[in-house]
Amino acid sequence: MSAPDPTTALRLALHREQPAPLLVAFSGGLDSCTLLHALAQDAHQRRHGLRAIHVHHGLHPAADEWTDRCQAFCQAWDVPLAIVRVHVQREGEGLEAAARRARYLAFAQALDEREVLVTAHHLDDQAETFLLRALRASGPEGLAAIRPWRRFAHGWHWRPLLEVSRRTLAAYAQQQALSWIDDPSNEDIRHDRNFLRHRVLPLLRQRWPQADAAFARCASLMAETVELLEDADAQALATVRTADPQALSVAGLGGLSRVCRARVLRRWVGELALPPLPGEGVARIESDLLAAAADSAAGFAWSGAVVQRWRGLLHAGRQQAALPSDWRTDWRGDAPLPLPGGGALELEGGAAFAAPVRVSARHGGERIMLPGRNHSHALKNVLQELGVPPWERRQLPLLWDSQGRLLAAGDLAYSADFDAWLRQSGAMLRWRRDG
Repeated sequence: MSAPDPTTALRLALHREQPAPLLVAFSGGLDSCTLLHALAQDAHQRRHGLRAIHVHHGLHPAADEWTDRCQAFCQAWDVPLAIVRVHVQREGEGLEAAARRARYLAFAQALDEREVLVTAHHLDDQAETFLLRALRASGPEGLAAIRPWRRFAHGWHWRPLLEVSRRTLAAYAQQQALSWIDDPSNEDIRHDRNFLRHRVLPLLRQRWPQADAAFARCASLMAETVELLEDADAQALATVRTADPQALSVAGLGGLSRVCRARVLRRWVGELALPPLPGEGVARIESDLLAAAADSAAGFAWSGAVVQRWRGLLHAGRQQAALPSDWRTDWRGDAPLPLPGGGALELEGGAAFAAPVRVSARHGGERIMLPGRNHSHALKNVLQELGVPPWERRQLPLLWDSQGRLLAAGDLAYSADFDAWLRQSGAMLRWRRDG
């Protein structure tokens, strides 16, 4: 049986019933050259908008030359090209991962509202990804490998070539007399993916010629399984939610099976756009938080995020530092007041204080005269009655008048005098907690 015509194979892969403007990630290598050239020959795609983006990482001595060649390719094919230079910061991760993160951040910033990002991931990439994740003992989501469609930035990311082999792409490039850039780092077998590509998969293909297709099919079947699991996860998560999207019921979680609970926790963390839970994350939440005493304030932190238990709930969010105990400043209210570690105080409504107020961190023992009361109350008790979690209390800015009387605890509790002044002035105090 003869091999399918590569031009026909690409045309079928790139066909869409509902076209949209496309932004093609263009490195100038074989894969992206083939993808962009095939799209450039399609009048139907061109009608709806086609442009490319090249990210200059500055990691190779020939990076400037590669950028020039990408410009020449795009000029020859009459495709607009955006060139973005990025600075790759390692931040404790490998160089490949850091470069990928920088690259996709550039894609996200460049993507127009109606555009779809297109990348040239193909069948061989899918097989390699499946194997890599299997070797890392990934769960179903990991083994689902590369999805043809995924949400990205404010739009979508499309990978149309997942059923097209690298061999077919090379045949197309030869048929069309294309040239491309060879990145020597792709031959370095110190990288796991390159080791699989150059050493492991060729050996497997000797015995099983359809190995790539088989691995890709496994990934596809796993993706179908994940879709079913995600429906069940969404239903289970709905049963343990509270009015606060960042809080789940501990009692509700206890009513789920261990396996279901683990999936619900991971889905919840993902929906909050927090870093994925590490391998030991669910086990730590089970042992340190869910199994803790009812009055526990236990927590589990990872990668700048934290899950904490308080009053029968699990709370998840970004880690926020407490206000420094020695921090204090004067504020007139005529401009937002940035707070140490993030967030700010703002006085809305155009008013300003007649005299500066002092803003400081809590030290304990504070008392406040609330509206409608004839004696002061311990601020600690007021915050407990309001249900303010301990970690939020540590970030709480306090406002004091010149006589040392407590006016406000953030925007959570006001003294009688301060409440009356706000009403009279038509003002509103806002405590922004963002980092």
